[in-house]
Amino acid sequence: MNPNSSALALGITLAVVSGLMNGTFTLPMRYLGRWSWENVWALFILISCILMPVVIAAGTVSHPLESLRDAPARDILIASLCGFAWGFGAIMFGQGVSAIGISLGNTFVLAISSSLGTFLPILVLAPGRLFQRQGEAIMTGAGIAIIGITFCGYAGRLKEKSRKNDQAPREMVGKARPFWIGLLLCTGSGVLSAVFNVGYSSAAGVIDSARGLGNSAFAGSNLVWLLMLTAGAIANLVFCGFLFRQNRSWPRYSQPRSASLYGLTVLMALLWGGNIFVYGAAAPKLGKLGPAIGWPLTLVTGLLTANVCGIIAGEWKAADRPEKTWMGLGLVILLGAIGVLGWSATLT
Repeated sequence: MNPNSSALALGITLAVVSGLMNGTFTLPMRYLGRWSWENVWALFILISCILMPVVIAAGTVSHPLESLRDAPARDILIASLCGFAWGFGAIMFGQGVSAIGISLGNTFVLAISSSLGTFLPILVLAPGRLFQRQGEAIMTGAGIAIIGITFCGYAGRLKEKSRKNDQAPREMVGKARPFWIGLLLCTGSGVLSAVFNVGYSSAAGVIDSARGLGNSAFAGSNLVWLLMLTAGAIANLVFCGFLFRQNRSWPRYSQPRSASLYGLTVLMALLWGGNIFVYGAAAPKLGKLGPAIGWPLTLVTGLLTANVCGIIAGEWKAADRPEKTWMGLGLVILLGAIGVLGWSATLT
């Protein structure tokens, strides 16, 4: 295997690993019902969007301040603004998944994010390749993924319609909401999640500046994540602060038997934050269109994983045969999309 093939194989593997982490990070939310949503989300954001980016950038980037000083101001501004916009999408995601569940929430968010987050980076990085062989393969893979996502979403909608009133105590953190509100929250999150990948794709100057000072492309990516995630944390922490004041929920951090709640929230943060940095390691290895290939590959893998987690967690236990059939078909189609997207990385 030549060096380029080895790099591609590693990039595809890392993108899949990133998806596995992304697909499992919401699972602990099912068991955090003794805390208010803001208790979970504030700690999650603090660890994944502030502590992790600072620690990882400090450990991997040499001369970080000089790298930022030499980077184009435009790239820094775009990354920061996209990160800030994504922050509102993260709020919508947390509220949406809390409202309608892991499987269905992830389905709607990733349906929009994977399509927009695939198409827009091609326009940013290499618009001329959109109708060439690799661009067509990427768009085909994204199209197949959207079909699979649609099947999964339809299965979720059928399950929602046929669900009987559940009198069991609610374990999922946050409030139960009408389906249409959860759908709107997840739709908004999907759009702003795509903006996140656009910000990363537009910040090549930051990565180039870091490489010019002897850093790897991975280290340069970590500098981009530092800008984007800390900017996104602002909106999330301000919103959580508002909810703390409104709901007077801050004292819940000191309630008895909270060790498991802290542990599950930290696990959430490590899985989601880790998925971002693993994706940052994958994208440069997938060629010039790395963000356009890695993003849908990561998200489709994440959606597949999230649905499997939802099944394991019992979200589909009471579902009827038609719902399970549509979900099964959707998951099979998503596996096909992963194969096509992985193949697209080998094209030029």
